[in-house]
Formats: sequence, structure tokens, C-alpha cells
Amino acid sequence: MTTETTDKKSSKVENFEFQAEAKQVLQLMIHSLYSNKEIFMRELVSNGSDALDKLRFAALADDSLYEGDGDLHIEVECDKEAGTVTIRDNGIGMDRDEVINNIGTIARSGTRKFLEALSGDEKKDANLIGQFGVGFYSSFIVADKVTLTTRKAGDDKSAGTRWESAGDGDYSLETLELEKHGTELVLHLKEGEEEFANDMQLRSIITRYSDHIGFPIKMSEEVKIDEEDENSATKTEWYDVNKASALWTLPKSEISEDEYKTFYNHISHDFGEPLTWIHNRVEGNQSYTSLLYIPTEAPVNMLVNREDRQGLKLYIKRVFIMDAAEQLLPHYLRFVRGVIDSDDLPLNVSREILQDSPLARKIQAGLVKRVLDTLEKMAKNDAEKYQVFWDNFGQVLKEGMVEDMPNQQRIAKLLRFASTRNDADTQSISLDDYISEKAEDQDDIWYISADNPAAARHSPHLEVFSRDKVEVLLLSDRIDEWMMGYFRQYGEVNLKSVAKGDLSKKEDDAETKDDSAVDELLYTRIAEVLGDKVSAVKASKRLTESASCLILDENEMALHMQRLMEQAGQALPHSAPALEINPEHAIFKKMEKEQDVERFADYSQLLYEQAILAEGGQLEDPAGFVHRINKLLV
Repeated sequence: MTTETTDKKSSKVENFEFQAEAKQVLQLMIHSLYSNKEIFMRELVSNGSDALDKLRFAALADDSLYEGDGDLHIEVECDKEAGTVTIRDNGIGMDRDEVINNIGTIARSGTRKFLEALSGDEKKDANLIGQFGVGFYSSFIVADKVTLTTRKAGDDKSAGTRWESAGDGDYSLETLELEKHGTELVLHLKEGEEEFANDMQLRSIITRYSDHIGFPIKMSEEVKIDEEDENSATKTEWYDVNKASALWTLPKSEISEDEYKTFYNHISHDFGEPLTWIHNRVEGNQSYTSLLYIPTEAPVNMLVNREDRQGLKLYIKRVFIMDAAEQLLPHYLRFVRGVIDSDDLPLNVSREILQDSPLARKIQAGLVKRVLDTLEKMAKNDAEKYQVFWDNFGQVLKEGMVEDMPNQQRIAKLLRFASTRNDADTQSISLDDYISEKAEDQDDIWYISADNPAAARHSPHLEVFSRDKVEVLLLSDRIDEWMMGYFRQYGEVNLKSVAKGDLSKKEDDAETKDDSAVDELLYTRIAEVLGDKVSAVKASKRLTESASCLILDENEMALHMQRLMEQAGQALPHSAPALEINPEHAIFKKMEKEQDVERFADYSQLLYEQAILAEGGQLEDPAGFVHRINKLLV
């Protein structure tokens, strides 16, 4: 398929400038030396494959879109003399607006993060390209000018568009007549990149990275019309370079490990290797094939763009249907990449039909089970490998503790935590590990949630637990407090926060002052000073070294989470924590003897304010706090 133009119907050329950040991306592309320049071919061939998939799906409803050319394929050729590489497809193509939106704008959802990721030392890995959807711009790794010519299938022949840029901050657009739909890219190679204008080199790259693209990738060669005649004229013949077979349809015994990895690179646009993969064929009342991958590294914006579901491609009888089949995997497994090919779903399936389909729900249940099975086996048999998974995707998996209640206990078994057992903040302790190490007379699993690892580890709430050598799990991910609101029991064991409720279980062990000997009027005086800032003031069973701490009711949201909600504009009902005081602390001893009303009030405020600071909170009046400290130090 060759793109043909009629210049006499061309409109004038219009010039446009890239956005400021887009210019920076281009400059980084152009001047950075990537570890593997060959990825430009992988990215451009994958884009061509996507365009062919989209046309085949659109043509299910209107086969006139083929315009008499149903032989879907990709062509690759080079010209040594001109120093060019050309990639073309007869896929869906683009209209002028789509060219501006898709080609004229770089990484619309994540340009700034892309720049930050590339600007550090040794952070030029090619997998960043796939993470931010800027694969087209990998062209500029090897080319100093790129010309794109395209026409959308079904549009008038005069609606073709030519886009051209030298990567220097602007690009030109021209409307022209194109006989055939599809897209052609011509890369004008930089000086020193001539190796890519070589048929053998291009064949080798295509075989390595794109062998299992589901459409033929064709290259040409000149052959003699009459093989026996040395002076015979020649003709151009096109031949298939790749296998053009759907990898997932082959028996597992016929697929090598390298082929699985290469296919992962194709569907994920991730240049790294997958952590593991799951290949299954289900037959019976419902028939489908699944090939799922768990990546080694998380995309940079995975936690931010929760709705960005690009990982699961749905095919029906090998016909591509959609690129983000979110109905087939729950949100908390959005890191999974792969392909689902169903024999049963209707070919004209829409997202709405898929949402309501009992078959789709059964497929989802089967996929979730396989992913969780795989993670359980990995956690049991290869702890080091599972730790890599957890470090990258643990926060996302935690969402399943709330979203997938039927599987909550299975997911809980996969959770990993930092703990007072270890000095490091690595999340490596499982709930089963905790239970196996706890004392026989310990009934509960204890945890603390805080704003960050340091705040959790140094919280005064841990003091009595540290003294009694009771392990406490340290939770510091933003999702943790939300998760624990729905997770109260693991098996037969309850989970309790050390910062909420009373410690009746610890009461007999805590060496606290006898309540009968405590001046209850003193607590009342402190409560009167603090007013509605606190719900109560009482002696602490938790503290052995610190002077005070704030305690919440069992069902209340942690203070750091309340702050996050308020910062996000969420209105919360007023609730005041209780202030617990260590009656053995020197400050309290001074307060027992303090007769000056103003100094007593300063001491009371100080107990409250230092409890807030110990929680990682911010004071409403930092200057007032400093003033009180200075007064009391004199």
C-alpha cells in the first residue's frame, strides 16, 4: 500500500508551534542517547498495528471503510541514498483534527512528569516512552525530520493531511488529496544513523521486537523477472517478515520465554521484562483465552491516573474490540497487562453491553482468581520476586481490600507491612508472619497509621508496646487508613490501632499510677483550659516516656487522614480526640504543684500541642507555641 498524493489539490502549508513543555520533550528525545535506539521501530510498528485493529473493528459496522482494500498490513522500506526509513499502514488513519490532537501535542496527561523522569542522571530508559504515550516521538531518536501523511478511512480523498517537523519546536500542516486511507511515516535519518537504512538491519529489528504483531509486516526486494537471464529486468516483490500469528492462540509448549517477553513489550509499550505471565485457555460452557502479564515496574503515573486503563486488550475470535477492557479486571488489578480473546461475547459488543454481560462477569471472576493464585504462589515460593511486585504495586493491590470484599481475606494474605520488629521501613512482614511471632496471650494484631514512616515509628503510642516487646505494624501509605476502616479481622484475629480506644487488654501490664491517687481535679482543670479541642483528659496506659498523646474513638478516622480530607475540600463532622497524659512525667509533676493560673494554662496547651506534633500534625498557632516554650524555659 503506497500513499499517493495529488499536489495540485494541496492547500497552503500552515505552521504551528509545539507547546513549551512539548519543545522540552522533543529536545530530550533528540539529544538523549538512549540505551537502545531500535525501539523507534517497535513503537511505530505497534502504532500501525493499533490503526489496523481499529479499522477492522470499525468495519464490523461498515465494511465500506475498507474502500476495497481489506488486505490489512504494514509496510517497511528504506532508501540508502535518500537516508530514509518509511513505515506505512492501511489502517484507520487520522483526520486533520486528530493529527493536531494526537501528533501535535505531546504526552497531554503527563508531560511534566515525563520531563522530570527523563531529566535525572541515567534516566533515559526507553520504557518511559510507553509509560507516557509518546511512542511516536521516538522517531526523533534517529531522525532529524519526520513526515507523516495520513487520511482517515471513509473520508473524502481530498481530506488527507501531511504533518512535518524537524523537531526544532514547530511543525507544519498541509491538506492534500490521498488516494488511499492509512498512514505513512517517512523518517529522514540523522547523520550517523545510516545503519537503519539497511534492509537486513530492519528485518532483524522487526523479527526481534514485532514478530508476533497480528498483521503481516512486509518488506520489499528487487527480483529478476527472468531468473535465468542475467540481464533480465527486475520487479519489486513484497514478502512477510513476521509470523503474523496471534501468540496467545498458540500452545504454551510452542512459545519460548523470549517470545513471551517480546509480546509483552509489544502490548505494553514497556521496554523492560515482565515479572511473570499467566497463559490459560478455558473451554466448556464459556470459551476464552487469556495471556496476562504482571510488569516488573509500575508506570510513573499509575497511582495518579486511576482511571487510565490501558493494560487489557479485548479480542473476540481474534478481532480487536477495545484497548482498555476495564470491565474484565477490577480497578485494583489495573497494573495487569495482556490479551483476552473470547469465543462467546458478541462481536458488536459495546462497553455498556460488556458491563451488563454475565459472560463478562464470569471472565472477570476467572481472571481475578488466576492473578491472585499467581501472586500467592510467588509470595510462597519466591519471596524476593514478590517483594519486587509489592514495592511497585502494593498500594494499588490494597484498593482491593475495599473494592473486592469476597476476596478480601485472600488479598489480606498478600499484604506486606513495615513493623517495629525491624529497623528498616521496608514493607516485608505479612499478617501470617505477625501471627506466628506473637505471644500466646496476645489476642490482637496491633498497628499504627501515620503520615509517613518516621511518624509511625516514633509515635508515642508505641511506648508501652515497645516496653512489653509487642510487635506493631507501621502503616504510612495514604490508602492505609481508608483500607483499615474496612478491614477489622484477619481469619479469627482482630486488628486494632494502638492510637484508638482504650488499652484494656494492656491495663494489667501497664505500670501506671493508681487512679485513686491521681488528682482528678487536675485533669478537669486541663480539660477546662483546652475546651472543645479535646473530648476528655485522662491518665494514659500507653505512655512510658512521652508526656501526652491524642487518642481517637475506635471508629474515628486517624488525624492525619482527617487533615488530608480537609485539604481535599471534604467537610468532616467536628470530633475532638481525647488527651492522654503520662502521670509519671516531669511536666505533669510540675503541674501538680503549679499555683500560677497562667503558667498552668501554658503547660496544658503545651501538652496538647506537643501531642499534635508527635502525630505529624501542624499547629494552628506555631508562634504561640514557641512563645509558651520560651516562657516555661525561663
